[in-house]
Amino acid sequence: MRKAGILLHPTSLPTSAGIGTLGKSAFAFVDFLEKAGMKLWQVLPLGPTGYGDSPYQSFSTFALNPLLIDFDDLVERGWATSALIKKPSYIKNKGAVDYGSVVWWKSHALQKIAKHFLELMTNPDSAGEGFDQNAKMEFFSFCRENQYWLKDYAAFMSIKSYYDEKAQAECKKTGTVVNGSWNVYWAKKLSKHDETAVEQWINEHTEDFLQTEVIQFFAFKQWQALHEYAKSKGIEIVGDVPIFVAPDSSDVWANQKLFQTGKDGTFTNVAGVPPDYFSATGQLWGNPLYNWKNMKKDGYAWWIARVKKMLSLVDYVRIDHFRGFEAYWAIPFGSPTAETGKWEKGPGIDLFNAIKKELGDLPLIAEDLGVITDGVRELRDSTGLPGMKVLQFAFDKNEWKQGALKNAFLPHNFETTNCVAYTGTHDNDTTQGLLASLDEETLVLVADYFTGEKNTVESAKKLLSSKKLTKEFIKAVLKSTAETAIVPLQDIYALSSEARMNMPSTAGSNWAWRASEKQISDEKTAAWLKNLTVLYAR
Repeated sequence: MRKAGILLHPTSLPTSAGIGTLGKSAFAFVDFLEKAGMKLWQVLPLGPTGYGDSPYQSFSTFALNPLLIDFDDLVERGWATSALIKKPSYIKNKGAVDYGSVVWWKSHALQKIAKHFLELMTNPDSAGEGFDQNAKMEFFSFCRENQYWLKDYAAFMSIKSYYDEKAQAECKKTGTVVNGSWNVYWAKKLSKHDETAVEQWINEHTEDFLQTEVIQFFAFKQWQALHEYAKSKGIEIVGDVPIFVAPDSSDVWANQKLFQTGKDGTFTNVAGVPPDYFSATGQLWGNPLYNWKNMKKDGYAWWIARVKKMLSLVDYVRIDHFRGFEAYWAIPFGSPTAETGKWEKGPGIDLFNAIKKELGDLPLIAEDLGVITDGVRELRDSTGLPGMKVLQFAFDKNEWKQGALKNAFLPHNFETTNCVAYTGTHDNDTTQGLLASLDEETLVLVADYFTGEKNTVESAKKLLSSKKLTKEFIKAVLKSTAETAIVPLQDIYALSSEARMNMPSTAGSNWAWRASEKQISDEKTAAWLKNLTVLYAR
């Protein structure tokens, strides 16, 4: 079935205070998708973000990002008061996300709201008619069903908060940088995830522990409501699972035997990729690598639980860096760049057979970009998973050198319909931004390809300034033979580089872009997209 969709992370939704949330704008965007004839909404990873604000570096692969919680919804449910959600003057409803300000305000507010909720559960009669009397049982049920990850996550966040504050105080006192990571700074038994020590910590910090559980309950309730609404409108959600997890996460801390760590908890090798489309020196991600031998001993139980949880939240899952299952780039810990790494064999089809045996046919998408070998293609094809085709890559000079008949990213060369075509991804510049950055020769080539005519530099620049070339990119992926076509919202409106979501291997201003209210509700744009989906049988 041919489908089309739009890529937009919830943090980029407009109108809510400071950052996009799972509130009214999220529901309005679902309405926009329906009017536009779209069947899919693709998001980035939904986990709680840490330093750098990247959704690909989360404190837990199972948890949801507390920053996505909509405060107005909590008030409507009777779980918060207007006084508790009052925003300070420095929090704005428009413009890019200022993560430092948002995290400071929202994390403290959520702690107060969670404390209020726990008090209401203890004495629900004091809440009046606005409080849902079933909330207490729903909360306990949520904790019970998610015990397998929630307990470790709540404990991790409590311990982390204590040691982060201690490390910061030491930094101020000594004037030196202190590494507060769990495998460096924490007390030895806690860093080792000694069960007795962890239980003792939970018992001594019950309030912190319960507040984290409550905050996750809020996030999951709101996501569930949004997902159900999307289903009612015929919209399916495409989630995203990074192949690796963050070093500063409950996932690694609680499952150290499943990762390449030494006896002291330090990492031996870390993840990244060699030089590719995005970076001349490769990408040094720094994520700990899996100990696939140990994972195989219990039938890949951790991975099965991870995929199962994600599929309870979304309808399809894009697995980032799929090629790492065939072979992964292992970089010695401490290396300054990714250039010093080497390829190591991954679990291959064995992992996917185990997941399929447990969960059945898998609605997964393989992010098969970068350095792709015959082995990676064989693994992708043997799993039956669709790969990705990014149209922007088609006009990279290295690709174009192969000629119009061998360039795998050009729509007329798609070797199978079992793929997902994109104009660009969250790691790319916007299409309009990319086109504006091209040299004159390549820009003319792009114009020639889409117009079918011989262009001059002047005529190509005119097509660029009118934004017609970006529209041609959208049309090309929608009318391609790919069963699925996804377009970032930034490309729908031909936005320039200032709307770029992420620039790999950089930090400081990534993940901050937010759409305007009009951009998720414009009737004229929705009608244009709807016409295209009808024309191209999406």
